[in-house]
Amino acid sequence: MRSREPKHAIVTGAASGIGEAIAARLIRDGWRVTGLDRDPPRRSDPRARTILVDLADARAFDAVLDALAREQDPPTAIVHAAGLMRSDAAAGSDDPPGLELWSVHVAAAQRLVERFAEELPNGRGRILVLSSRAGDGRAGRALYAASKAAVTGFVRSWAAALVSRGVTVNAIAPATVDTPMLRDSARADAPIAPLPIGRIIQPDEIAALAALLLSVDGGAITGQTLTVCGGASLPRAAG
Repeated sequence: MRSREPKHAIVTGAASGIGEAIAARLIRDGWRVTGLDRDPPRRSDPRARTILVDLADARAFDAVLDALAREQDPPTAIVHAAGLMRSDAAAGSDDPPGLELWSVHVAAAQRLVERFAEELPNGRGRILVLSSRAGDGRAGRALYAASKAAVTGFVRSWAAALVSRGVTVNAIAPATVDTPMLRDSARADAPIAPLPIGRIIQPDEIAALAALLLSVDGGAITGQTLTVCGGASLPRAAG
């Protein structure tokens, strides 16, 4: 028999793109969602709330986490879907270069997990982090790729730390997904690569995999980075 205990997910980046799709899927599956995003959501739902915060602003983010920790509503799952794309030319304007990418993709995930790992229920707690197939390496996107590659080590380290409690920690690494990030002017010099399936991936497809990993049925999957590439990692036939 499936557990009917309350399910509460904290989802970063819930206002658009993959995070929005995951939040919507979880709501449809009966979860309550607390979204963290620097932008307001495009639609409202009584089972969801959004707290506005810039995850790259460590002080502001910590203040929000402190407030959430004081509430009598611990999460069942943490989903870190917030992200941004920067080419090396754009990310190199940081000091040090790539600081914003690291702050959002890695440091924010660490802050979230450190704060709430102990609150996650034994045998049912779930942590999911969005990575990218670009973590394998991309010309002109070394800083972005490095921040996403770090997610693999992050996930495996936390999975090892929490496995005895039955709390799973995984990542999804998509290839090109149809999100507003594709139309971000900051990534204008990072062209969209076509996928062998003849289209780019839809956010709902990533959300469906996320729903499995966060469900009771995903309890034996931990420490993994699951690649959703639309065939891009397959060997190409000689022309």
